[in-house]
Amino acid sequence: MTGSAIRRWRDCARASAAAEFALAVPLLVMFLAGIAQLGILFAANAGLQQAVGEGARLATIYPLPSDATIKTRIQNAAVALNANYLDTPTLTHGTSNGVPYVDISLTYHPKLNFVLFAGPQITMTRTRRAYTN
Repeated sequence: MTGSAIRRWRDCARASAAAEFALAVPLLVMFLAGIAQLGILFAANAGLQQAVGEGARLATIYPLPSDATIKTRIQNAAVALNANYLDTPTLTHGTSNGVPYVDISLTYHPKLNFVLFAGPQITMTRTRRAYTN
């Protein structure tokens, strides 16, 4: 480029607007991707809570269902979650002040995926206690 062409380009308002846009777009895309990932995590949290709640509701009926039945209900209720990142539900039986209960726990390990790079894998766990008297 010659000196006069550089001066004309430098003084052009459209060129400076295009340069500012080119600098701002990657940051805007990253910000929007972060918001989308946050929404996905909120949805995953709601899905975990829903699945564990379904298992807790099933665990409180009479006659007491088997652990395999409760685990199947939990896995079927986790429809919004990616099954590849979902652990097998954990059921722990015990008593508190002579009242039997079952602690139901479910863990989800989603990977964060931003537009320009892959984020870390995080762990989300939800636990609920259901009294089975």
